[in-house]
Amino acid sequence: MAVGSTGGRRERLRAETTAEIKQVALKLMATGGPDAITLRAIARDMGMTANAIYGYFATRDDLVTMLINEVYTALADAVDSAWAEAAAAHPASRIQTWARAFRDWALTNPEGFRLIYGDPVPGYQAPEGGAAPDAAHRVCTGIAALADAAWPHAEHLYTHSDFQWSDFDDGLLGKVRPAFPDLPPAGVALALRIWGHLHGLVSLEIYGHLHTQTINPDKLFQEELTQLVRSLGIESER
Repeated sequence: MAVGSTGGRRERLRAETTAEIKQVALKLMATGGPDAITLRAIARDMGMTANAIYGYFATRDDLVTMLINEVYTALADAVDSAWAEAAAAHPASRIQTWARAFRDWALTNPEGFRLIYGDPVPGYQAPEGGAAPDAAHRVCTGIAALADAAWPHAEHLYTHSDFQWSDFDDGLLGKVRPAFPDLPPAGVALALRIWGHLHGLVSLEIYGHLHTQTINPDKLFQEELTQLVRSLGIESER
């Protein structure tokens, strides 16, 4: 009993310390940028020795990989959940629900957003296949799902599109085509354009640029969603 209790306490303390290391790493990035994520800096912030930190993460890249994987997975969970909850909704509502979930997550987790989509950590080498392949796949297919939902309404707007499969990266097509076999090349291009609309405004907001230009970024984002849906030929839900 005593041995088991001791082992359980040791595992709990290790889990708590690992979680604190990750929190400190994100805090250092928020205040000092990606250069600030070093095991020595984390150890100093936590009052630990550098050697003690190496007992949790052998290298800085191991820590960054875990951070990216956890952060990206949390984002994928958020947008997937929003999409599933809106399954029976009008296409306009489904697209807007996904987009709002993406922005809400980013505003709640700005350091995580920057880690995934913004500032690269200098010298970081991701493992083969990427730091978070499953989460990246889920978010990618989620964006394609927006275009797939819009395509029946938007297709007539793209009758003269000259996009071909050869215009896209094989990795992207490997994610999108199996999930949405009826989406043509123009539909894949539409997915990327939708992504640009959403990602652009959110990035400006996360990096503080919008706050010097408008006192109501919520209103600006909602207007962007309204106009986006209209540009896709989707009538608003009545």
